[in-house]
Amino acid sequence: MSNQLVIYKSKYGATEKYAKMLAELYDFDMVKVSDFRTSMIQHYDVIVLAGAVYASGISGLKVLQKNYSDMKDKIVAIFCVGASPYDEKAILQIKNHNLKGEYSDLPLFYGRGAWDEDKMSFKDRTLCKMLKKVVAKKDPAAYEPWEEALISAFGKQHDWTDECYLKPLIAYIQTNKK
Repeated sequence: MSNQLVIYKSKYGATEKYAKMLAELYDFDMVKVSDFRTSMIQHYDVIVLAGAVYASGISGLKVLQKNYSDMKDKIVAIFCVGASPYDEKAILQIKNHNLKGEYSDLPLFYGRGAWDEDKMSFKDRTLCKMLKKVVAKKDPAAYEPWEEALISAFGKQHDWTDECYLKPLIAYIQTNKK
């Protein structure tokens, strides 16, 4: 048993892929949010929540919030996954939207995920198509990075998952180990 745990929630597989990278490359135990039990916390010094970004929310975040009082003496971090390229401004917006109050000091890391319309639910595919139509009406020169990525990804499959996105998280953990 490792002293590091990644609790993850993955809808289409990219977040699970990052959880597996943490397990294989950095000696993390991994558990799905749905299988997580509060009693597990005592066995770990490092706890990472990995969840996808949907409509600015981080999936699985509620399990961390519900159990945070039991994690205060641990190294805790959040690794979120999205289809957009890394953009400091967008990451700050996600952090400000999700991590308020006692959670505002939690470190947030980002990894680029994947895009596969064939795997998307009907609802997600429909919402993305609607969003694409809105974005396509804008001047391409004024696109935000996520808008440019959305337009260029449509109709194609992409897997941007890469171990390099985990390096800042791992550096944070190593710096803060007691």
